[in-house]
Amino acid sequence: MKQLFLAIAIAASFSQLAVADDGLKAALAGAQRSTANVSRDAARHPYETLSFFGIKPGMTVVELSPGGGWYTEILAPYLRKDGKLIAANFDPASSSEYASKNSLRFKQKLDASPAVYDKVELGIFEPPSKLSYAPKNSADMVLTFRNIHNWVENGEPSMKALFQSVFETLKPGGVFGVVEHRLPAGKSQDAATSTGYVHEAYVIKLAESVGLKLAAKSEINANPKDTAEHEKGVWALPPVFANKDKDKALYQTIGESDRMTLKFVKP
Repeated sequence: MKQLFLAIAIAASFSQLAVADDGLKAALAGAQRSTANVSRDAARHPYETLSFFGIKPGMTVVELSPGGGWYTEILAPYLRKDGKLIAANFDPASSSEYASKNSLRFKQKLDASPAVYDKVELGIFEPPSKLSYAPKNSADMVLTFRNIHNWVENGEPSMKALFQSVFETLKPGGVFGVVEHRLPAGKSQDAATSTGYVHEAYVIKLAESVGLKLAAKSEINANPKDTAEHEKGVWALPPVFANKDKDKALYQTIGESDRMTLKFVKP
């Protein structure tokens, strides 16, 4: 009898995973995604990345600093029916013009497609001072994609407080998924991470300092062609091409940055 129950449980588990995969594939193939964003799938590996983090329907997921909504276009429809997406973005009432404009632009994107984004909840996330984006112990997963370098210049205490907010937001067993431009260990990371690249060991140390545990690493987003030695840093590479036509063919050959992909778990 125990073997029968075990067989049923295993079958149910595989069935749920199949549904999750199909739902993610459907979100990736959806018409809500811009052509420009879809064109970068080969470099950003969204299916493999989200699968590595263990995303499933029904989860409550926080996306920190969604930017223009590259991953929001995937997460929102995927979680819309049974889960919840909290987009933790700038304060619309921010004293920073950049922050308030970014918040408005993102809100306009959501409002323009209610059939996709009507259930997305907005939280306030504007380091170093505004970190109240979701209730404590409420999220199954917190995700951030290529953002950590933007926060480092706020200083070590601020970074620790930010990571602490992630720890407190997650449920026990919850996952913190990080994708970030990776600085080779032998190169120096300055206090402002001015190149846009960050040491993997630095991110792991920060996460572990607040109680998160490194569960796994992945080379899904690795790019061995990227030396992290470019005029104007990571922004020299596609899709930004900060140096315009200068060495553009070289940067096209390199492709997008070498990135760490880290999965942390709250015990």
